[in-house]
Amino acid sequence: MNERAAPTTVRHYALVTATYWGYTLTDGALRMLVLLHYFALGYSPFALASLFLLYEAAGVGANLCGGWLATRFGITRMLTMGLGTQILGLLMLSAVDSVGPAVASLAWVVGAQGICGVAKDLTKTASKSAIKLVASDHPGQLFRWVAWFTGSKNALKGLGFFLGGLLLESVGFRGALWGMAGALCCLLGGVLWGLPPLLGRAQASRSMQEFFSKRPGINLLAAARLLLFGARDVWFVIGLPVFLAASGWTFGMVGGFLAVWTIGYGLVQAAAPHLVRPSADGLSREVPAARRWSLLLTLVPALLAGALLADLARPDLVVTVGLVVFGFAFAVNSSVHSYLVLAYAGSAKAAEDVGFYYAANAAGRFVGILLSGLLYGWGGLLACLLGSAVLLAGCWRISLTLPMTRD
Repeated sequence: MNERAAPTTVRHYALVTATYWGYTLTDGALRMLVLLHYFALGYSPFALASLFLLYEAAGVGANLCGGWLATRFGITRMLTMGLGTQILGLLMLSAVDSVGPAVASLAWVVGAQGICGVAKDLTKTASKSAIKLVASDHPGQLFRWVAWFTGSKNALKGLGFFLGGLLLESVGFRGALWGMAGALCCLLGGVLWGLPPLLGRAQASRSMQEFFSKRPGINLLAAARLLLFGARDVWFVIGLPVFLAASGWTFGMVGGFLAVWTIGYGLVQAAAPHLVRPSADGLSREVPAARRWSLLLTLVPALLAGALLADLARPDLVVTVGLVVFGFAFAVNSSVHSYLVLAYAGSAKAAEDVGFYYAANAAGRFVGILLSGLLYGWGGLLACLLGSAVLLAGCWRISLTLPMTRD
């Protein structure tokens, strides 16, 4: 093959980032649309959780394959595939009313969500891999770029939560899906027009053994990431929105609060390099910070569970205040993790390392969502919070073993 990979420039990175922003806005809106729409139809907490399980499970495979494919065929082709797949998933969801019986409709929604899960992680892996290719070796620049990228993405995802609730109340479920599919078609055209087809292409792994032969730091960080995001989603994805809705909050209030929380969470992520000062070697301050913030984060759901056991007059207010504290600590921890995976990763196959790491991220979300539906149905939000504390304790324990060198 005589084609040569196009070099990644800052202009290309900016276009990749803008595309990912637009995609993230629709992804956040879709999460809230599906959750609130089917809650209004009377779905149980476990049934709501089941709607998202294939979404997360598909993300595990999409990250593993997407990292290899982005290395083999380039970032542009993976972005194109991710956007096209998301458009297909949205159009499938918009046709659910014509499917027929309730069981068939549920299977249709789960399948469409699985397609959207593939789209999400193909797009994310390709986009985050671009950072490693563009950032220089100047101390702290990679950390700042990762923090800003991750923080801005989550702020837009929060805006997407609000947008999803607003669209559901204004134009309905189907109208919202059609509008988002149209917006993604515009983004797809921008990628095809503005990015070279072989952007970021490199020599991919030639065997499964080579692909899974990761550095110890990547493996340990992936395990910690699985537990970290499982601990968030075990109460945030199903338990918390259902708890707030059952406490008398309207759909707009639930979507608006989660939107504001996620936007604030993203802003804290972007500011993480000011809270964790970058070191000259890229690890000597960052790894201990990951350990400290993991320990602090473990205490928050445990304390919230204790507050709920005290049977306070307005448990919904206690939980929302606690969520603010949780969000701050989680944002810093997540931002440090997102930086460390690129610090540990090799430059030649960064997309493969990123894909492997975010496969663990998707697996953590899968576990968290499954446990959220099961635990909320069994013991309410209290059980979800206790499950979160246990998972976070495991994350902290693994973080103690993270290496202080890249080799």
